[in-house]
Amino acid sequence: MARVSLRRITRKGRALYLAYDQGLEHGPESDFNERNADPRFIIEIARKGKFSGVVFQRGIAEKYFEELQKAKVPLILKLNGKTKLPKGEPISAQIADVGDAVRLRAAAVGFTIYIGSEHEAKMLEQFASIQREAHRRGLLVIAWIYPRGKGVKNDVSREMIAYAARVGLEAGADIVKLKYGGNEKDLAWAVRAAGKTKVVVAGGTKKDEKSFLKQVREIVDAGAIGLAVGRNVWQHERPLEIARKLREIIFGEK
Repeated sequence: MARVSLRRITRKGRALYLAYDQGLEHGPESDFNERNADPRFIIEIARKGKFSGVVFQRGIAEKYFEELQKAKVPLILKLNGKTKLPKGEPISAQIADVGDAVRLRAAAVGFTIYIGSEHEAKMLEQFASIQREAHRRGLLVIAWIYPRGKGVKNDVSREMIAYAARVGLEAGADIVKLKYGGNEKDLAWAVRAAGKTKVVVAGGTKKDEKSFLKQVREIVDAGAIGLAVGRNVWQHERPLEIARKLREIIFGEK
C-alpha cells in the first residue's frame, strides 16, 4: 500500500475545499449564472482564494485539465453522482474510477453514500473497492455520507450525523463529509464518533453571510477540520472576500 498523507489536501491540519459538483446534482438552472457556470471562474477562485482542494466531476477535470494544473490547486475527483430527477430511494452511481483520478493527477477521490437508502449496500460495496485501490495508489479518500431514504426522518439529528460519521470511520475513509444541523454539541459528538477519520462539513444552500460565518465558527469549534463549500462562495457577489473570511476562521489567518 502506498503512503497517503492528509497534508496533500490540508493546511495546518485544517481544510477548505471548493465544491463544484452541483451541476450534475442540481442542474444549472437552480445554481448557476453567466459567471459561475464557467469552470474557469471556479478554478480562479480556488487559486486566488487559497483553497486546499477543489471538487470536480470527471468531465470538468478532463476538459479543464490544463487550467487546473496551472492553478496548482489539489483536485478531489468525485467518482459518483446522480441527478435530482429520479424519484424514490436515492442511489449515486459510479461514473469514474481511481484510474481516472490517477490520470488526472488528483490528490484525493470523493464518493457519496446514502445510508438508510434501500440501495446503501451497493454504494458501500463500491466504496470499499474504491477505498482499497485508492490507498494502494497513494490517493486519499473522502466519503460524502448523507442519511437518506424513507426510513430517515431527520437527516441532521444527533443520531444521524453521528451515525454518518461512524460509517465513514468503519468504512475506511480518511475524511468524512457531513451535513450540519445547527447544533454544535451534536456535531462535536459526531466528530468524536468519527475517531481518527477527520470531519469536514458541507457548506449547504446559500445563506446570508452573517449566518453562514457564524455557522462556520461553530463547525470549527465542534472539532471539524473545515468545510467543503460551493454555493456560499461562488454564488457570492465577492467570492474572494468571503474566501478570505473563511480562511481567517478555519486557518487562523489574519
